[in-house]
Amino acid sequence: MDQTDKRILETLAENSRATASEISKLVDLSLPAVSERIRKLEENDIIEQYTIRINRSGCGFHLLAMIFVSLAGTAFIDPFRQAVVEFPQVLECHHIAGDYDYLLKVLAAGTDELENFLSQRLKSINGVVKTNTLIVLSTLKESINRPVPR
Repeated sequence: MDQTDKRILETLAENSRATASEISKLVDLSLPAVSERIRKLEENDIIEQYTIRINRSGCGFHLLAMIFVSLAGTAFIDPFRQAVVEFPQVLECHHIAGDYDYLLKVLAAGTDELENFLSQRLKSINGVVKTNTLIVLSTLKESINRPVPR
C-alpha cells in the first residue's frame, strides 16, 4: 500500500459515498486507475465495509452504556459469544484483559430498555456471574477507524 492508496482510504473514511471520479481528482490519477486501486483494497480486505453514521438520538436511542462482564469460566466463552452477538443493543463486544472478561458497548432507547437488556437478556446467559454498567453522559470523540499512517 503506497501513499496514493492511503489518500484514497482517507477520503473514503471521511466520506464513504465519495465517487471514484471525485477521488481521482484528489489523488491526481485517472478514473480507471482509482477504480482499480479501490477494487484491490477491497479484494485484500483493507476496505471491509462501506457504512453511514446514524444520529442515534434522532432514531430514538438516548442511552449509551459500557458494560463489563465476568464469566464463570472458559467453558462459558462460546455460548456467551454466540448469544451476545445476536443482541441488537450491543454495538461492540470486546474480549479484554483485567478484572472482567468482556466489555460491551450498548445502545438503548432509555433506562427501561437497558434494565430489560441487563435483567432479561445479558444476565440470563449461562455463565454470566458479574456485570458492571457505566452510563455515558456525553461523547467527546468516537471513531471507527484510526487514520492510516503516511
